[in-house]
Amino acid sequence: MAHNHNHHHHHHHPESILSSKHLGVAFGLNLAFAIIEVAGGFWTNSIAILSDALHDFGDAFALGIGWYLQILSQRGRDRTYSYGYQRFNVLGALINAVILVGGSIWIIQESVARFFKPQMPHAGGMVALAVLGVMVNGAAVWQMAKGSSINERVMRLHLMEDVLGWLAVLAGGAIMYFYPIYWIDPLLSIAIAVFILYNAFNNLRFSGKIILQRIPEQIDSEKIRSSLQDLPDIKDIHDVRLWTLDGDHHVLTLHVVVEQEQTMQALGCLKEEIKHRLAHLDVLHATIEFELPDEECGDKMSATVAHNKD
Repeated sequence: MAHNHNHHHHHHHPESILSSKHLGVAFGLNLAFAIIEVAGGFWTNSIAILSDALHDFGDAFALGIGWYLQILSQRGRDRTYSYGYQRFNVLGALINAVILVGGSIWIIQESVARFFKPQMPHAGGMVALAVLGVMVNGAAVWQMAKGSSINERVMRLHLMEDVLGWLAVLAGGAIMYFYPIYWIDPLLSIAIAVFILYNAFNNLRFSGKIILQRIPEQIDSEKIRSSLQDLPDIKDIHDVRLWTLDGDHHVLTLHVVVEQEQTMQALGCLKEEIKHRLAHLDVLHATIEFELPDEECGDKMSATVAHNKD
């Protein structure tokens, strides 16, 4: 679910309705198949298949959240959520990552135990499930390839990873079918679990930064300042606050000190130019407050009051 995204915001757009349909189909496929995998993992006694089941449940959860959000985003913001519903995406990624970390640790423990107490999985069953896995995940990738939304692009990568994971299980099952090499199964499962952990930790870091309102990494606040500072009539820019809703939709508030008093019309033109420049720097929602050179900045005053109270 990471993370260099374009900015498309569709409201009641046929494309958006279509992409929620693609996500819905992929979610159904993934969830159904993850359930089959759990049963198959116990049937074949293969920990590698169980670890892939965890991966698929994680993807199904992410797809479900993505699908739900794709539908919600068509509604835009409302009385309850004035910024809209993009943060739900981050919450979903956070919950998903926590579940995956817990599941991966359990799988690594089980796999290590199998090195000491070898158990031969049902290799023929593993091969059959792996072929089914490649087909189902391949179909989901094909479904996602039709869409262009960010959710769909991220999910397409996830599902491609699943196809690769199943090809590894297929190869492992085929080797064990001909040669009784017991340790291939736990080794495969540890490889899959480590891969899941790596992605989960990345998602935890990414979500944590957004929730803590860190400045988006792809935006340079100094560049914003210098881009606006060279506009005529602007004497100073301060109190720049920049954060992101979901890694895609960025929000900015800033105070602009103008040279001298100006008409509302002149300030309106200046605001349009500022917003135009900000749009080129990936900031699509900005709140601008104008001040005169000798004016006390309200925010600075409130900060001083709070400091004195301490």
